[in-house]
Amino acid sequence: MITRAKEILAGAKDKMGDAVAFLEEDLKTYRAGKANPMVFNNILVDYYGSPTPVPQVASVTAPDAKTLMIQPWEKKMIPVIEKAILDANVGLTPQNNGESIRCNIPPLTEDRRKELIKKAKSAGEGSKVVVRNARRDAIELLKKAQKDGMPEDMQKEYEQNVQKETDAFTKKIDDLVSAKEKEIMTV
Repeated sequence: MITRAKEILAGAKDKMGDAVAFLEEDLKTYRAGKANPMVFNNILVDYYGSPTPVPQVASVTAPDAKTLMIQPWEKKMIPVIEKAILDANVGLTPQNNGESIRCNIPPLTEDRRKELIKKAKSAGEGSKVVVRNARRDAIELLKKAQKDGMPEDMQKEYEQNVQKETDAFTKKIDDLVSAKEKEIMTV
């Protein structure tokens, strides 16, 4: 029975860890006033009929703190990438020189900063929901295992362990969101 309880706890920790990892990756794509090539990771272009992220069809670099350079591997992709950037509404205006696409990073306005913070908080809340769902599922599995013969005190102990993990991951999510909020508000 102990191995069953440990498996349930490990499964819940994995789900919670995945939620935090996803949030970390998502927050990296938020443009906070300086050039970050990750901003293009969620922008999809039509590449031979399939939606493909920009970094998979071009080299994306940041030659300086206020510029992003996109060097497509096929020149015919330049207009497609330009259109995708404009359609994505990330606040960048692509400039095409026939060889590559250059995007100058404009300074963030106060409204755009507030919008990004709201988006970050929303993403954080979504991750917390995933963590709470993992907790709920683990507790249900522990209760079911108790009906199948697990001692009640062991079930209660592992429920407390699941709650401790939930609290730890929730704090980690809050820390990530507040760090991103601080980064966005730094002028």
